Amino acid sequence: MDILFKILLVLHIAGGGTGLITGAVNMARPKGDKTHKLIGNVFMYSMLTAACMALLLSIIHPNSFLFIVGIFTIYLTATGRRYLYFKNAAPGGGPQILDWILSIAMIATSFIFIGMGAWYLFRSNNFGIVFIVFGILGLRLGRADIFNYQGRSEIKNYWLTGHLQRMAGSYIAAVTAFEVVNWKYLPLALPGYVSWLLPTVLLVPLIVIWTRKYQVLVKN
Repeated sequence: MDILFKILLVLHIAGGGTGLITGAVNMARPKGDKTHKLIGNVFMYSMLTAACMALLLSIIHPNSFLFIVGIFTIYLTATGRRYLYFKNAAPGGGPQILDWILSIAMIATSFIFIGMGAWYLFRSNNFGIVFIVFGILGLRLGRADIFNYQGRSEIKNYWLTGHLQRMAGSYIAAVTAFEVVNWKYLPLALPGYVSWLLPTVLLVPLIVIWTRKYQVLVKN
């Protein structure tokens, strides 16, 4: 079992490291060209590998850190890729059963996260804040999915903003994992839950800016 754990850990680190590099490159360079798509594919497979390995590792040795990272990364990366398939779909069309499963699973998991967060806080464990924050984010994303799938989005090119938001969110997950693991090496005496939320606090405003830049609102 120890050998299996080490193999999975190596794959997890390799996938996460590759995702960190390719994600940073794609966020910094022009969007939509062949190079962007190629790097994006490497990013997607790297992050899915890291996420799946994280879930397996969290099962072998129960670890809430790996579990949260795994769940969110799989959802964000998978839906981020799936949104590209909706580009040429008619309004309200496009989503398949896999899309509904991913979104409903995220919503259900988010409720569990919020419940766990409340329980942690009840027991005076501030890590509950992390569960609640990520639970709320998951609910918001899942709700947006449902609206998009039903053709109720106020954004005409929701496929583009959905892709951007979720891929950027997947990158935040990679940065969070890297930062949490290496937080102890930084000369900062801050609570652990701060290290969990810091990448989200710093990078989510950029996602909001990018969304407003590229979105095309539906005319009433």
